[in-house]
Amino acid sequence: MGKKLYVGNLTYSVSDDSLQQYFSEFGTIASAKVIMDRDSGRSKGFGFVEMSSDAEAKAAITGMNGKVIDGRGMTVNEARPMEPRTSGGGYGGGRNSY
Repeated sequence: MGKKLYVGNLTYSVSDDSLQQYFSEFGTIASAKVIMDRDSGRSKGFGFVEMSSDAEAKAAITGMNGKVIDGRGMTVNEARPMEPRTSGGGYGGGRNSY
């Protein structure tokens, strides 16, 4: 099991610090990051927490998945590797442009 956890369905008021506090009861936090929108600077409603060990990560999933914070039930599970982005849409500019 990986040590990096996906945390979804967060309210916009959750910060990196508060996310770290929520998970700290389950062990040592290597990092806690709420993902922010590049344009508005507002939370996107999800983030990632990296625990120090697999046992701590498993305990955090068990303890935090579905826990209600500010009226919303969090989704907590093992983070999956990021999918490679495909280049699509936009204005091209490739070899076959006219």
